[in-house]
Amino acid sequence: MTRNLLELDDLSVDEFARIVALAEAGGVAGSLQGRSAALVFEKPSARTRNATELAVHDLDGYAVVIYDQEVGIDSRESAEDVARTLAAFHDLICIRVRDHEVLERMARSLEAQGMKVPLVNLLSDRAHPCQALADLLTLRELFAASGAHIHALAGKTVAWVGDANNVAASLIHACLMANISVRLAAPEAFQFSQTQMAAFAARAQAISSSAAVTQFSDPKQAVQGVVAIATDVWTSMGQEAERADRLKAFAGFSVDETLMAAAAPEAIFLHCLPAHRGEEVSEAVLEAPYSAVWRQVIHRRTAMLGIFSWLAEVNR
Repeated sequence: MTRNLLELDDLSVDEFARIVALAEAGGVAGSLQGRSAALVFEKPSARTRNATELAVHDLDGYAVVIYDQEVGIDSRESAEDVARTLAAFHDLICIRVRDHEVLERMARSLEAQGMKVPLVNLLSDRAHPCQALADLLTLRELFAASGAHIHALAGKTVAWVGDANNVAASLIHACLMANISVRLAAPEAFQFSQTQMAAFAARAQAISSSAAVTQFSDPKQAVQGVVAIATDVWTSMGQEAERADRLKAFAGFSVDETLMAAAAPEAIFLHCLPAHRGEEVSEAVLEAPYSAVWRQVIHRRTAMLGIFSWLAEVNR
């Protein structure tokens, strides 16, 4: 069966640790030699496109960037037909989609046809695994020794302040596998559901993780003593009609200097970007010495090197 990377919770801890190790080693030179990768974008991208395309070239592969208007998933052609067409030309399909179900349908269609071409989720409404891996690599770079065990940061806690979205979900899965606890702060209407929280707890139990996931309505309470505060925009692509309501709901949840001061003295700030200065984060925090957002950007490429090298390894 072909191994894909659609969500981090599809991985065992050992598999995740292997990807982390490969990423920190700069990938395996030549692991994509003679292979091509289709990079499909239903939604626009800056960091994801640059990181992914360059990582393919770093590993001696050839990348073809394809935009939504060229394939028209489920408008011009079905998701299944798009996947099979791309698999006829390419050895790897990396895709950024609006609906996570599209990825799952593509994976099933390729499996049904015996087309052994791995899929990589570059972002969906459910998950952003590549970003979460980059976030963990940033934490490891700043708080762990080079080549450290996957549990080198066990016992530490990070806080997510903002919408309980796809990026937050993937960060939780990455942290659970590294034994890092996560506190989430958001207005009640924008928190994870009890069903989702139960799923996180079940996942922690399944992988014998001692990390905890807790939710707060007060951001000041959530960030006490944490080593990192992470956030994302309050209004994501496709939510523009909700902007006014979201700005009102999230008043008081901006990551500013006062909130950062409540974290541990060594705490860093994380943001997956793009940032809306003056909304989810202040200008002062984003530009402060403790802001690690540009290290995260760099590690988007590092993360892809690990993912691609691992997929080449397990799909021989």
